[in-house]
Amino acid sequence: MAANYLSASAPITRRVRAYFAPVNRATQAPAMFDPSSLGEFSLDAPPAPWIGLGWITGFVRNTTSKTSAVLTGIPASPLEQVRASLEAQVAFEFLAWNKLTMSLATGSQHMNVLAPAVSATPAPDGAQGITAVVVQSGSTATSIVLSTTDAAKFSAGVSVAVDADYAGQTGFVGSPISGAYVRQALTDVDYIRRITFNVALVSQTTATGLTLAEPLPGGVPSTGAKVQAILGFVDREGGSFYQEWSALFVMQGSQGERISFYYPRLQSMQSAEEGTVPLDAKRKDGLERVLLKARFLALPVADALDGERVLCYRSFLPAAKALV
Repeated sequence: MAANYLSASAPITRRVRAYFAPVNRATQAPAMFDPSSLGEFSLDAPPAPWIGLGWITGFVRNTTSKTSAVLTGIPASPLEQVRASLEAQVAFEFLAWNKLTMSLATGSQHMNVLAPAVSATPAPDGAQGITAVVVQSGSTATSIVLSTTDAAKFSAGVSVAVDADYAGQTGFVGSPISGAYVRQALTDVDYIRRITFNVALVSQTTATGLTLAEPLPGGVPSTGAKVQAILGFVDREGGSFYQEWSALFVMQGSQGERISFYYPRLQSMQSAEEGTVPLDAKRKDGLERVLLKARFLALPVADALDGERVLCYRSFLPAAKALV
């Protein structure tokens, strides 16, 4: 019986899906994506530590690497080519607003707005927060164990930040995802919870703790972590800290083929910027959808295979029975 094979054709895709994972800022170690073992993961359930950020639009990869010719002879003629510089950029727009998409589209620190304490002094990045409460042992990424007294201070529907007190340390702070770099000691005991990525929505409360609607991005709370209610997020134009993440962009073809673009290290390279798209193309002055614009600079890594410095890995998994 003759087998039916497909002739290779240009993939047809709808949109691009984006996934991000934290880089260890202290060691500059990126998150790993192996196309041999992870290339066919479920797009709705990415493997840890990758975090799905849904669909994006306007995805553009732009290389600014330069090559030069080595000239020899009289008259001079090209002998070979060498890479004079290595640089690439990625730009797109997020279709959703949340903690991670806002921070990725911001060039500097991205902060949580803590629920304010009574009579707290107003501040542009949020007043002093209500007193944080201690996370008890037995907590998980989706369940926060608290004392009975502390559990009664929260209600379903609020968002919370879970991280340690700031104790005067400098360098990268935030566990396990770095949210800022502190150059000199600060005095705000809540600073780490202001910049932490360990945030989630509370779906249910009990007499002994909180059930979260989604896992904390940082996983199980560290020893000594505390929890505070947050109202939203705020970022600033300016600052010296740059967001850095590993990124994975996936195009799913209509015949089952898949194109993946893996960037081990991407740094935000612009301040916060928004774009608008009319909901009704015939009425430009009507309601508009506000999108988050993001632009990143790719930083190189040394490939353990042969020591080459690379910015991005593009992988292609053909459709079943497609000729190669």
